[in-house]
Amino acid sequence: MKVLVSERTPEAIGPYVLGREFNGVCYFSGQIALDRQTNQMKQGSLEEEIRQVFYNMECMLKDNGLNFENVLKTTVFLVDMADFQEVNAIYATYFKAPFPARSCVAVKALPKGARVEIEVVAGRS
Repeated sequence: MKVLVSERTPEAIGPYVLGREFNGVCYFSGQIALDRQTNQMKQGSLEEEIRQVFYNMECMLKDNGLNFENVLKTTVFLVDMADFQEVNAIYATYFKAPFPARSCVAVKALPKGARVEIEVVAGRS
């Protein structure tokens, strides 16, 4: 199994890797709005936090020869389900039909005080 890496995404904040690939399927760890330069959370509005999450995901995908069209499944973790519509609106600017399969889960808390975390599974065409 190949370890997937990216020099443009934040370093792991625990004992895990960015992603692993097995038989052409790439399993990526969840991304929160960490800034690679500071390894601190992106400060600002919920929209800015969500866009930082998508920027991190875009970097990890591109640095491994993939893009959003390769994404098969996403899991969205939200601290507050009241943020669901705003996440959906921004999500729809990155993914086009046919959309990936998706789950959205409400959680009590996320690392570093994040409000949103998204993990993806992508496949090589």
